[in-house]
Amino acid sequence: MIVRKHTSIIEQSIRKLTEGENARSVCVYSRNAKLLISQGDLKIIIDLARSILFPGYFSSSHITTQTAMNQIGKHIERLYELLSGQICAGLCFHTVEADYGECWDKAQELATRFISGMPDLRRMLETDVVATYNGDPAAESYGEVIYCYPAIRAISNYRIAHELLLLGVPIIPRMITEMAHSETGIDIHPAAKIGKAFTIDHGTGVVIGATAIIGNQVKLYQGVTLGAKSFPLDANGNPIKGIPRHPIIEDDVIIYSNATILGRITIGKGAIIGGNLWVTEDVPPEGRVVQMKAKR
Repeated sequence: MIVRKHTSIIEQSIRKLTEGENARSVCVYSRNAKLLISQGDLKIIIDLARSILFPGYFSSSHITTQTAMNQIGKHIERLYELLSGQICAGLCFHTVEADYGECWDKAQELATRFISGMPDLRRMLETDVVATYNGDPAAESYGEVIYCYPAIRAISNYRIAHELLLLGVPIIPRMITEMAHSETGIDIHPAAKIGKAFTIDHGTGVVIGATAIIGNQVKLYQGVTLGAKSFPLDANGNPIKGIPRHPIIEDDVIIYSNATILGRITIGKGAIIGGNLWVTEDVPPEGRVVQMKAKR
């Protein structure tokens, strides 16, 4: 209970927090509690998606070839329900004056389209699992890669989020990749474009920016940054949004630990970038960029 002599001070703070000049910029007020985006539901959505994409690995229920269709069907139904709700919340959050009925209809359509694309999503993730297994002598099975490797968790979240982003779902994709960022230390923006057979060894500290383009069979090691060199400003001094500012990494490139690749440059097919390097210029196909050995 608040002490009586402190009541007026506390009430004054409440008014300032509710009606202050920053209330609009950092507060969101919903007309309907059902429209709030739920971190808890998004976590369940990711868990369900992983259970569907990797049957038998992330489900609490025993699964066999005879029960697979029934189990996956149950997960799909639950995923559709939760995903529709969260997409609806995202659409309503994105447009304050949005009509709830229209958002709900659109959300169900987008959830259906996402689920229809899950077989292709699994095929893409399979290439990531195989590439990770083949690229790590310590990996003893595909199952170990799926169960244990943080890169697969982060890449799974990214590919789920990227598909939702392509469907036009607002804010939810970024939340999904940030969940993986918190879980694994791997930060992949959902707008980045990444080809098949992508692998990240160890992974912690990897950053991949929004406009980065990564080809097929690319391998990154821990601490790699695919970032922007600078931010062009508009007439008011604010960063210009949406321009390409991150690297293009072509097929079959390997980038070793703690390399920093900045700006809209191209790392050519088959190139190798050594560790602890700062790269701000194009690298030709099959190029090798390594640290110079100190002369004695």
